[in-house]
Amino acid sequence: MSKISKFFKGSSSSSSSSSSKSKHHRSRGGPSPQEAIHKLRETEEMLTKKQEYLEKRIEQEIMIAKKNGTKNKRAALQALKRKKRLEQQLTQIDGTLSTIEFQREALENSHTNTEVLKNMGYAANAMKQIHENMDLDKIDDLMHEITEQQDVAHEISDAISRPTGEIFDEDELLAELAELEQEELEDNMKSMGGLPNVPSSKLPSARPSQRATTKKRVEDDDDMRMLASWGT
Repeated sequence: MSKISKFFKGSSSSSSSSSSKSKHHRSRGGPSPQEAIHKLRETEEMLTKKQEYLEKRIEQEIMIAKKNGTKNKRAALQALKRKKRLEQQLTQIDGTLSTIEFQREALENSHTNTEVLKNMGYAANAMKQIHENMDLDKIDDLMHEITEQQDVAHEISDAISRPTGEIFDEDELLAELAELEQEELEDNMKSMGGLPNVPSSKLPSARPSQRATTKKRVEDDDDMRMLASWGT
């Protein structure tokens, strides 16, 4: 054997061995969830097409049985037998599709949960790195300092808004104002000549004749009311 043939033979053997190793490595690792889901979907599509084909075949066999029902009984029976076998296959495919669909949904849920947990792990690591650079004692000191500065700011605001200069008692000012108003009222009364004098003598009382007349009128009114009550 020539050296060239030996070289090509060695290269082919090495390439075949490397390809077998890669295939072995891939099979050892297993397919990814996306690949498995894709394969299951392809299988579902294939079985769905097979269902459609079987349904059409069943309809054809029914038509053959009806056509040969009175003319060729043997052909009609054969058509019905084929229809039964097709229906059995259709039932098996229905069960297989249900199993594949359940498996695909479980795989999709597992993949989703895995991605969620992975992202939660990333977030937890990020929070851990952030908190590693924080000192709780320093945070407490910082918050205490912020509180003190806020108190100082409030004190400064109160000092700025406080009125300056002389401070008077408002009650004293109101009392003084009342005295001034009383003095002004007295001055006005003096300028008008003062209040009129109250008469010291008693007012004349009613005469005896007037008192008797009034008493007589009251008695007459009482008599009239009594007569009216008797009449009713």
